[in-house]
Amino acid sequence: MRTLKPALPGRRPALLASTALIASGLAAGLGGTTPATAATSAGGLGLIKHIIVITQENRSFDQYFGTFPGADDIPAGATVPDPATGTQVAPFHSTKDSVQGGPHGAANATADIDGGAMDGFIGQAEKAGSTTPHSVVGYKDQREIPNYWKYAQTYVLQDHLFEPNASWSLPDHLYVVSDWSASCTSTTDPESCTSTKSPAQNTQYPWTDLTYLLHKNSVSWRYFVMDGTEPDCVDDSSISCVAGSQDSTTPSIWNPLPSFETVKDDGQTGNITSVENYYTDAKNGTLPSVSWIDPSNEVSEHPTALVSAGQTYVTSLINAAESGPDWNSTAIFLYWDDWGGFYDHVTPPNVDANGFGLRVPGIVISPYAKAGAIDHQTASSADAVNRFIEDVFLGGQRLNPTTDGRPDSRPDVRESLAQAGDLTADFDFTQPPRPPLILPVHPTTDLS
Repeated sequence: MRTLKPALPGRRPALLASTALIASGLAAGLGGTTPATAATSAGGLGLIKHIIVITQENRSFDQYFGTFPGADDIPAGATVPDPATGTQVAPFHSTKDSVQGGPHGAANATADIDGGAMDGFIGQAEKAGSTTPHSVVGYKDQREIPNYWKYAQTYVLQDHLFEPNASWSLPDHLYVVSDWSASCTSTTDPESCTSTKSPAQNTQYPWTDLTYLLHKNSVSWRYFVMDGTEPDCVDDSSISCVAGSQDSTTPSIWNPLPSFETVKDDGQTGNITSVENYYTDAKNGTLPSVSWIDPSNEVSEHPTALVSAGQTYVTSLINAAESGPDWNSTAIFLYWDDWGGFYDHVTPPNVDANGFGLRVPGIVISPYAKAGAIDHQTASSADAVNRFIEDVFLGGQRLNPTTDGRPDSRPDVRESLAQAGDLTADFDFTQPPRPPLILPVHPTTDLS
């Protein structure tokens, strides 16, 4: 495992009115090593009682942190070909709050990666009909996303975190809750499923998800959903669409749990609830052991949604946790689900038939997170987080069909892969709990 290096200060120091929901959340929430070492020192993983997983949409690492000091950032002289003009385009600083992005289905991932050349981004955007195809090589820095950079400078930035499969949002979110994306010939037989990067939406998922193990071991969980519209398109090769509706009771691209057989069989559908309840739980010190949080399109950062709106929303979630009574026993994992068609220069590792996909930003936030560190280890977002959840609350039990009491036909145990990552490396449990970092929800930016 590669060591963590201190993050250097940022290079340089959203204008959107918050929704009533975020405003109410703010009112509720505002207020004043190696894996072996992390797991055993001064209480170790036992100090973590609450894990919060915040997943945003469609940004590559280079798009948000490609100039972050100390990170594996955009190489000097890097260019991406524009097939329409026969020219090369260098990544450039962009202050645009809203951009189109690029198509991000499985075929687009393959084309963007291009056998490791990492040069298909503009061409894929052009094929999808983008009117601003060069926007996929534009990047942000501290001037546009100051809060995200402040979290990265204060806690742990992951610069070799990859999406769990080389495809779009639905399979990624199946990985978030189950470490697998599959298609099944039977809606009730978990042995009928086979791996796929392009699963059907709003079907029934019979294979085993993580809530099955949590429920079996009396570990509390909730999946918080923001009412509104879905952040992604049913057509994964599109760059825009008419968004479908979303709420906690409706299975959707970002809310797959209502379609899992295990959730219904265990009588756990009530744990899928409005994000309003997250703010209440954070304020009252009643957070469950595991919280997943699902945005609506408006605050998701999925192009063409505003970056400023997403940063405001995420800051409100983190402020609520940091100012609540559960802060000293909390670990927050913030990451973006897929690359969204945006340029990244790092070739994903070959793992299995489904992934990994392209590199995405990830930040680990906790009173026990190492201070100002960059984690260079190769990791997969959903797989690494689920492994951490299992290590903290399940004694290391995995979603393994040979041991978890509910066989399915998954080809491997993703959390156990060496390349899945071990996030205990991002913590120092010998340090006193660090005080909250409460940030402005509407920071000054140069977004336009």
